[in-house]
Amino acid sequence: MSHVSTPQHSAPGTPAGPGTKEAPKRKRRTGRKILIALAVVLVAAGGTGYWMYDSLDSNIKGVDLDRAIGDDRPEKLPTSGQNLLVLGSDSRSGANAALHTGSVSGARSDTALVIHIPEGRKKAVAISIPRDTLVTRPECTSRSGKQLPSAGRVMFNSVYSVAGPACVVKTVEQMSGVRLDHFVEIDFAGFQGLVDAMGGVPVTVDRDIHDSSSGLDLKAGTTRLTGEQALQFVRTRHGIGDGSDLGRIGLQQKFLISLLSEIKKQDLLGSPTKAYTVADKLTASLTADSGLDSLTKLAEFSRSMNGLDPATMETIMLPVRYDPQDPNRVVAAEPQAKELWKALRTDGTIPDSAKKSPARGGDTP
Repeated sequence: MSHVSTPQHSAPGTPAGPGTKEAPKRKRRTGRKILIALAVVLVAAGGTGYWMYDSLDSNIKGVDLDRAIGDDRPEKLPTSGQNLLVLGSDSRSGANAALHTGSVSGARSDTALVIHIPEGRKKAVAISIPRDTLVTRPECTSRSGKQLPSAGRVMFNSVYSVAGPACVVKTVEQMSGVRLDHFVEIDFAGFQGLVDAMGGVPVTVDRDIHDSSSGLDLKAGTTRLTGEQALQFVRTRHGIGDGSDLGRIGLQQKFLISLLSEIKKQDLLGSPTKAYTVADKLTASLTADSGLDSLTKLAEFSRSMNGLDPATMETIMLPVRYDPQDPNRVVAAEPQAKELWKALRTDGTIPDSAKKSPARGGDTP
């Protein structure tokens, strides 16, 4: 595969990497949690047999967004289109503690994507929000129940650790003016378990990748990644490009394509036993809003998108530029970001200008 350039997210205190090369105009950018969301759609489509396993219902944790956020929310789309927020939790607790994902305490939204499904549900757009983006956090309730005042210039991924997923939803809605119809979150253990349940996923890279930070040691060529290796792969940044966190999305995009291809190749829809195993691993690490917090609701939502072809999904990044006060952080680039959010609010076409970001990432294999 060609050596491509794509931006990505950075850990707190890590330089975002100004001065990097521009990515190809149409290069897809995405975070690893869209992989999980698409896997849910593909496995659930058609009402397959594993939905009969009622025990999986108890795996899913639910969040009532209306109750948690209140009435201070944007209006719903004027069409039948849908907006879904997909979060990836980088918690180091519970099952995640054994995954060697780092020593950072607490949990952050390691990945955040707004998935817009226009009216007709024949296509979709996934917008990745860099986790180093400086945002204004609205008034929220902390995890301990304490009322938090609004705060400016906070890192986007810190909102989750301080106040939880409902506050992330509220933050995205207020920064974009876009009403989020649904929310889905999955953690490290769920991602690794999904890949292992499938027997691994093959990926091809043009050159060796050695990243002592993520633990990835990969030779050029095609390798069937285990769940642990896949987690290292989508978290790698030091072994590619200029080492910036924005560049990691290129590997995540590569893995997305490989995962979806493997799902199709294995025909999970025709294998109830494997589908159940995949679903069990997935739902055990899944948190969703009250509209998607059961297998029945997930299946209904998935069936409503039967006409959606993941191969046609366009994945872009929220247009950002390096913060003039702190080059290790990024802020929304204007007017591109406003044009992007306006297109989602009106269920319209995203203009090409809104797909361009002044901040660029490093090359990926």
